[in-house]
Amino acid sequence: MGCDGGTIPKRHELVKGPKKVEKVDKDAELVAQWNYCTLSQEILRRPIVACELGRLYNKDAVIEFLLDKSAEKALGKAASHIKSIKNVTELKLSDNPAWEGDKGNTKGDKHDDLQRARFICPVVGLEMNGRHRFCFLRCCGCVFSERALKEIKAEVCHTCGTAFQEDDVIVLNGTKEDVDMLKARMEERRLRVKLGKKTKKSKVAEPISRPDGNEETPGPSKVKAGKPEETGLDSREKKASSAPKSAATSESSLGKAGKPLCGALKRSIADSEESEAYKSLFTTHSSAKRSKEESAHWVTHTSYCF
Repeated sequence: MGCDGGTIPKRHELVKGPKKVEKVDKDAELVAQWNYCTLSQEILRRPIVACELGRLYNKDAVIEFLLDKSAEKALGKAASHIKSIKNVTELKLSDNPAWEGDKGNTKGDKHDDLQRARFICPVVGLEMNGRHRFCFLRCCGCVFSERALKEIKAEVCHTCGTAFQEDDVIVLNGTKEDVDMLKARMEERRLRVKLGKKTKKSKVAEPISRPDGNEETPGPSKVKAGKPEETGLDSREKKASSAPKSAATSESSLGKAGKPLCGALKRSIADSEESEAYKSLFTTHSSAKRSKEESAHWVTHTSYCF
């Protein structure tokens, strides 16, 4: 059992009570959310993108994740809702002029001020360090503080002037309730896009599957309204007028004795009144004919042998 040699154990060493719940440091949690990539756990560096749930990523980390979706990745759960690069939006962030970064940290003993942030709100000037709620517009990617959107109510982006709706506003690193609301919006938006694609496909497939039967079977609006007797007389007159026209065309196509026209007769070049130089161009001319002595005595020959 131990406890020999004059050792005096205390009660908390012998009696095991309930474990204390580990409290997460709020400052450390805010630094991890706003300064590090959710997927690769590396420091955020431009280009920075955000998903439809308001989480921050490095763009190159998202591209690597989409190219290699292996089961070994433990951090893939944080980006399982990202199916393509279209599901993320590149953010347009405003730099903080008071941010020095690692410029003065030459000796490695510089104090890190956690209240300072790299980016600020371009309208109000609040620092994006997690103490204030920030959001971005999905249509253009501009980032503002929530206070700026509430104080300056407009339907147009304050920076680029792009029109947006309430559905386009996404809170960055929001609470659990915010994430649940954004997730419901995301699923509804994606379902709407799928239904739109299906309707487009059905519209494209309709004219291909249907034959062009509109000309053969006209609708009731195309049929002229009138008395049955008048319509019957008109059809008879049209047939009678079309008969002599067809006969005239058949007679003109044939000659007097049923022969084709003169232009269609085959004429010999030798009987024509052309010059001898013109006639000598054709094989029917006398100069093109060879005697038996000049002709080759083998069966197959080419014109290059002469």
